[in-house]
Amino acid sequence: MNIQRLAILGTGSMGKAILAGLVKSGFNPANITATTKSAASADALVAEYGILAFALENGDDANQMAVAGADVVLVAVKPAYVAQTLAEVADNLDDDALVISVAAGITIATMQAVTPDDVAVVRAMPNTPAIVGRAITGLSAGSRATTENLDTAISLFETVGQTITVDESQIDALSTVSGSGPAYVFYLIEQFTAAAQTLGFNAEQAALMVNETFLGASLLLEASGKTPAELRRQVTSPNGTTERAIAELEKAELKATFETATAAALARAREIASGNR
Repeated sequence: MNIQRLAILGTGSMGKAILAGLVKSGFNPANITATTKSAASADALVAEYGILAFALENGDDANQMAVAGADVVLVAVKPAYVAQTLAEVADNLDDDALVISVAAGITIATMQAVTPDDVAVVRAMPNTPAIVGRAITGLSAGSRATTENLDTAISLFETVGQTITVDESQIDALSTVSGSGPAYVFYLIEQFTAAAQTLGFNAEQAALMVNETFLGASLLLEASGKTPAELRRQVTSPNGTTERAIAELEKAELKATFETATAAALARAREIASGNR
């Protein structure tokens, strides 16, 4: 991995997931700096990962200290604070540093406007399965980024899953599928579990059946090399119980519902990009 020193600004769930993936992959934690809100959480990061951590509550210059000497800076703060954070650390960024943001809705142009001209910018959109090393991360390179910069970003996010490179015009749409997608799956599991309970199963039994069914089906999909439609047809015997259930699901027009949901998420991403936080 072509990273000498990495700074992670913001160690919420995503920042911490990437940190964990890096350390697990063998990256030297002594070459990682990070920032977090409280001194207690900074101490916890030091104890768990052996990195150098700075707490914002200990001083306004925590982010500046973290980026000093870093050739790669991962910005994992909330979208509303990305431009402000980059503006604050701009003078402390190393020459030819690579800045990678994981914030939804914040454009490359916005980030390039507040960083020096010799700083490359890559926009990334990972999802929460990064926590268990099964993320899918969309990546889009800015106009100042080289092929080597993009390869560095790819190698970084491959420590927590797989990557896909897209044009920035597609990154918000990608976020509505893979970024928000885990929430859609959890919502389906939540509703299916509730339906199981109406059939007389207790909460524990319902959760076990549904959770393992979703997990098992996903693993089968991965292992089989077949499409979801092919696997569904294998389970759906003519005139059987599954066929009757699928017929009811089709009446609900789930395809149209998903199209409406992803369109709403995309509209919100564009609102964020336009400054409506």
